Amino acid sequence: MTNGGREALGRSRGGLTTKIHLVADRRCRPIARLTSPGQHADCPKFIALMESIRIPRRGVGRPCKKPARALADKAYSSRANRRYLRRRGIKAVIPVKKDQAAHRAGRGSKGGRPPVFDRDAYKERNTVERCVNKLRQHRAVATR
Repeated sequence: MTNGGREALGRSRGGLTTKIHLVADRRCRPIARLTSPGQHADCPKFIALMESIRIPRRGVGRPCKKPARALADKAYSSRANRRYLRRRGIKAVIPVKKDQAAHRAGRGSKGGRPPVFDRDAYKERNTVERCVNKLRQHRAVATR
């Protein structure tokens, strides 16, 4: 799946770059992926990535489209992404960026409470990193 039918190539000083946004299960298998140009931010791709999840059932039935938790790194931390997860009933395990925490603290009592963050659950995010490393071993992914 590419970015709107276009090739997901971005320009930088080092040449052409691409980002792979990936959803993986606990067994380090890719479930859904999106590609984007390297200079684009990660945060706006989160909702599209979550919408592309389709886990087929073993028997008869519709595919599962809603995970219990979403473990993501700080790049996906935003109010819109957290609101999307809350509306769908998915627990967000995303650390808050330092600038977002400072902005909230600067607003005082109007800044609201910081989002809940489960450190123990966040340790399971390494499955995504391991899945990316497995994909990079394949030449087709590494050279494009």
